[in-house]
Amino acid sequence: MGNRAVSQGLIELGERIRKRRQEVHLSQEAFAEKVGISVNTVSRVEGGQTAMSIEIFKKMVEILEADADDLLGKCPKEKNKYDTLVRRIQQLKENEQKIVLQTMEVLIDGINKFHK
Repeated sequence: MGNRAVSQGLIELGERIRKRRQEVHLSQEAFAEKVGISVNTVSRVEGGQTAMSIEIFKKMVEILEADADDLLGKCPKEKNKYDTLVRRIQQLKENEQKIVLQTMEVLIDGINKFHK
């Protein structure tokens, strides 16, 4: 049972790494090159088939511009949800970011007026 729990943990970690890699629009090849590992290793990590060293994990966190706790699944769901939204907004062009922020401000102001 202990090995199964570890395996499930590796699978979940790999899924979070894959999701984040895709969010930042990196192919497995580009990601592997930046981290300094083979594409096969990236595939095995993302598939939960292999563990990695702390050094490799730290490089992945840096390249993915992620929070280590997020990748490890240690964050509360609410924080993770907001961080994901912020990262998505950061991926937009500057003029698109302005539109999103202005829209949010209008919504928040409207909610605040409703509650007064």
